[in-house]
Amino acid sequence: MSLHCWSSARYAILLPDGHRFPMSKYALLRDGALSSGLVTPENLHEPERALADDLLRVHTPEYIERVTSGTLSEAAQRRIGLPWSEAFVERAWRVVGGTCAAAEAAMTHGVAMNLAGGTHHAFPDHGEGFCTFNDVAIAIRRLQAVGAIRRAVVVDLDVHQGNGTHACFADDDSVYTFSMHGAKNFPFHKVPGSRDVELADGIEDDEYLDMLAHHLPRVLCDARADLVVYLAGADPHQNDRLGRLQLSFAGLRRRDQMVLSGCREIGLPVCITIAGGYGRDVHETVAVHLGTVEIASRFA
Repeated sequence: MSLHCWSSARYAILLPDGHRFPMSKYALLRDGALSSGLVTPENLHEPERALADDLLRVHTPEYIERVTSGTLSEAAQRRIGLPWSEAFVERAWRVVGGTCAAAEAAMTHGVAMNLAGGTHHAFPDHGEGFCTFNDVAIAIRRLQAVGAIRRAVVVDLDVHQGNGTHACFADDDSVYTFSMHGAKNFPFHKVPGSRDVELADGIEDDEYLDMLAHHLPRVLCDARADLVVYLAGADPHQNDRLGRLQLSFAGLRRRDQMVLSGCREIGLPVCITIAGGYGRDVHETVAVHLGTVEIASRFA
């Protein structure tokens, strides 16, 4: 059995020259996963649009309406960091749909992956940091609402703290939020989660992995979860423009192996999203994400 993945790469949006958001990585990742044989064509799915009812479990009606109708203020658009267009709206809804589908598939297959998503800076009433809707929170709330899970744990290993996800689940002990992130990196105002591990600039493989090995078993034990949503960010890589850490390709693969092995050992299904990655060379970012796909395919 091979890994089930969802790709919304067809819903790319046009960005100005020099824009920092690496829109091209999604198609490169999709094509690389197929050409390498890590994902079979029949197991690479195009996500449906998320359901409005599912978005409303996390986001305010007013915010959803402003995003969808194009009535976001200029300041709100700047905070998200992506220009509004009809294509922007379609992509935002499809990315959420991909994580919802991958989370549902993980419950059946043990692991599944959205080749996008991890939009962890989206709050109930606003977006920021290239994140419009919080796909992770929406997917969890959807599975809770239909009774598929009672509890979930978010393992966020993007280099930036998942402030929006933490805000979505504040004061709700049914969702455990764990983030290992750069202490001095964006967002500069952190929102407390269940467990936050702040990292110094320049940290390398061994120190990072030792810290993860220390915290992850405690997280999985304390969370008492029915599902893990894993944000496998590529931005801890040493050549990432926004990351400020020094992890190697090999170190990031060991990270992914550690997370998936730890979850498999205790029988926890895992939904993976790719989260951030802003390499000076987009092909290096894609290589990190493909490494995650390869590791995940071993558990499918």
